Amino acid sequence: MAKSKLVNANEKIAESVVGGCKKIEESVIGGYKKIEENVVGGYKKIEDGAVGGFNKIADKFVDSFLTKEGESVEEARERLAREQKAAMEKNVQQAQDAAVCADRKAGIR
Repeated sequence: MAKSKLVNANEKIAESVVGGCKKIEESVIGGYKKIEENVVGGYKKIEDGAVGGFNKIADKFVDSFLTKEGESVEEARERLAREQKAAMEKNVQQAQDAAVCADRKAGIR
């Protein structure tokens, strides 16, 4: 019987130690999560500010130098995107034509 009292006391101590470790673990993890949320939140605020500032400057530049008369900034951006896409397609076609021409001269095609 003395052994069982000792075993019971040991089990209670073990349960207390394990419970205490779990509480410490949960509080440490909770602290890290709060730090992570604050860091990520701060980064997002900085990122939003930087992107917003860049977009304001870009809009002002487009408005000042790239818009045509009576054209909004959004319309100018769409027009420029279309022009850039057309130029890229033209360049690709020219490169393909040049490759075919070079192959013909070399007797490959």
